[in-house]
Amino acid sequence: METPNLYKSLNIANSIKHRAKQRGIMLKTMLSDLSLGSNTMSNLRHYRMIAADSLARIADYLDCSVDYLLGRTDNPEVNR
Repeated sequence: METPNLYKSLNIANSIKHRAKQRGIMLKTMLSDLSLGSNTMSNLRHYRMIAADSLARIADYLDCSVDYLLGRTDNPEVNR
């Protein structure tokens, strides 16, 4: 069974990049602040998935929901 497009790692990478740009955040700075490897984005672009806890930390850093990064919603707002 094929993975739905909304969960493909390339789409996640694009969502992270787009949200970081919206917030004026450099990806390199974000990855460093989160103690994530500098190859994290490259791995996503090359169809390797990211750990759920890493994705949640990125979402918190970018002040958006994990659902937004997964492409399940166009609304980046987080319900807290």
